[in-house]
Amino acid sequence: MNEYILIVLIIFLAGFTQGLSGFGSILLALPLLSIFLDIKTVIPLVALQGLFSTVLLLVGLRKDLEWKKVLPLFVGSIPGVPIGVFFLKTVNTDSIQLAMGLILVSYACFSLSFRPVLWEIKTTGALAAGFLAGCLGGALGASGPPVIVYTSLQPWTKSTIKATLQGFYTASGLVVVLLHALNGLTTIPVLWYCLISMPALILGTYFGSFFYGRIGDRTYKKIMLILLALLGVFLIYGVL
Repeated sequence: MNEYILIVLIIFLAGFTQGLSGFGSILLALPLLSIFLDIKTVIPLVALQGLFSTVLLLVGLRKDLEWKKVLPLFVGSIPGVPIGVFFLKTVNTDSIQLAMGLILVSYACFSLSFRPVLWEIKTTGALAAGFLAGCLGGALGASGPPVIVYTSLQPWTKSTIKATLQGFYTASGLVVVLLHALNGLTTIPVLWYCLISMPALILGTYFGSFFYGRIGDRTYKKIMLILLALLGVFLIYGVL
């Protein structure tokens, strides 16, 4: 199959996942695209696509967005990034990836089996979740899991959860895309692949959002937990 068709299909699926759940597009697209594209092309490509998808969703969720919920997550992530980069240079990141995968699978399976306890986590908890997100982003390029777990524990509606995730991903994504551009990673091939797959991303995000609008809060949280478990399996598989 032509690689352009494969890219379009993968980006469509990534957009659908992001539109439905509010997360997962990068962790889904990155390993699949890296099968037939150079990783130095894939990383800035999925960063650009992920940012565009979150901005699309954020426009539709702007009424549910509360920046006071996003800010401590983003502020907490800033000091975590250089620490994550330090671990990337000095520690076996396979161990970090395996541990995170096992934690995500265990948490998701437990929450699906038993009714999770929900509580309003204060600013300190948000800063801690953001810090862990920054550490993972610096070490593995995957900052989402701690923030997803944090929001899933909150007694928020699905719209508040999804809007908070998009707010965090937009803020952090802008930083990542800017750093990629300044370091010369956003090349002409990256922009070309981004351009040809953009209609698929928009369409996938639209269809994901369409189905999102037809599920209730409890079903949405179940979908979040199932996708968290799958992301955990992806992380574990990447080590084995």
